[in-house]
Amino acid sequence: MASIEETLALWAASLREIKKRIRPLFRQERVAANAGLFLEGLLSDEQRKTGWMRAEAAGDPGPWRQQAILGRRDWDADALRDIVRDYVIEHLADDDAVLVIDETGFLKQGKASCGVGRQYTGSAGKITNCQIGVFAAYVSRHGHAFIDRALYLPKQWTDDPDRLEAAYVPADTGFATKPKLATAMIARAIAASVPFKWVAADTVYGVGDIEQQLRQAGKGYVLGVSSAHVFQSWGKRRPVSGTAADIASTRRSSDWKRLSAGDGTKGPRLHDWCYLELADLDVEEFNSANQGLWTRGLLIRRHIADGDLAFFTTWCPAATSIETLVAVEGHRWAIEDSFETAKNEFGLDHNESRSWHGWHRHVSLVMLAFAMMAVIRHRANPPPPKKSNAGPRQKQKQKRRHAVIDPLVNPGNPPRRHQTGSKADPTRPHHRMVTLA
Repeated sequence: MASIEETLALWAASLREIKKRIRPLFRQERVAANAGLFLEGLLSDEQRKTGWMRAEAAGDPGPWRQQAILGRRDWDADALRDIVRDYVIEHLADDDAVLVIDETGFLKQGKASCGVGRQYTGSAGKITNCQIGVFAAYVSRHGHAFIDRALYLPKQWTDDPDRLEAAYVPADTGFATKPKLATAMIARAIAASVPFKWVAADTVYGVGDIEQQLRQAGKGYVLGVSSAHVFQSWGKRRPVSGTAADIASTRRSSDWKRLSAGDGTKGPRLHDWCYLELADLDVEEFNSANQGLWTRGLLIRRHIADGDLAFFTTWCPAATSIETLVAVEGHRWAIEDSFETAKNEFGLDHNESRSWHGWHRHVSLVMLAFAMMAVIRHRANPPPPKKSNAGPRQKQKQKRRHAVIDPLVNPGNPPRRHQTGSKADPTRPHHRMVTLA
């Protein structure tokens, strides 16, 4: 565990490092300096990360310099995305990592913001006026952070050239479904040699090209599917065939196993689980670089209190345990937590720009701020080794040593002097990083 002084030093050094990394994106030093001030604004204690708030924190008389970073300067948001990805992998890489795909909504008023429209978002739990962003998060035992993002454009946008031009959407941008955006993210991660073993996603992404893409890439997956998704087994002693819901209804009580998908805010996230191996296939059929049998399967989750069911199509090396698959599915919690943290602490949904470039620039800068704090968390409080032969007394010492500092405790500037003696606000959705006594 790092001391408070060491953590503050990490914070300052990390901020200098990421400013240095993004400097080549900008032609002029003053524009790079403004981008650095933009980042500091995202990391500040202000709850609203608006242009005026960031300008006040930067000592500017108005928000114009802050707004210019998003809309009026020529720099490549995709290059920043790649910098974020490389920074995350440099510090959090693990061969057993899970790439998690999910989406989140950005509530909006009016019709001018790029991609806005009446569409369903889980952020509001209903159909409402919003933008939808699809994200990829890298989740490993060292921590988790976003490494990719894409703004979803509904067909009413891509079918309207005037609207696209007004929002400065690149001319070669056409309609792409959310799964297609996800396959592009997975392809970018593979092309960049990002080390990961699994992909996890919800029902939006559980069918279609993603399964074939991951099999060919030699990656395992746990992908959500609907209750009407049809499964069929072959070569197994207990053949099954039918919809996921029908198959679940025929399971015996002995087929279910109570397992935790990971620890949540209230302790282990326990559910009842059932796993059916549907077929063993030679992986060389999909990827000549791999050998051996892989298993096509169906994973079913049942809520303990109300019996509500969720279904997942799986692909994994033969003899993979149900515990491993449940743990992979549980990694999806990390991106949900990341969305909440990024919105509440870093202003992910506080973007005031209406353009295509403005959205991607703002979101990429937030991703960088989030990644910086994830790296600080890892460096200040690294995880124990994967395997340990330590005795009970040593394990207790390790537990105490690795349980103190949360990196996102204060995704802002180090506390100022007038904050000395203050207490963390219990109404905040996340703990603050450091409180000086």
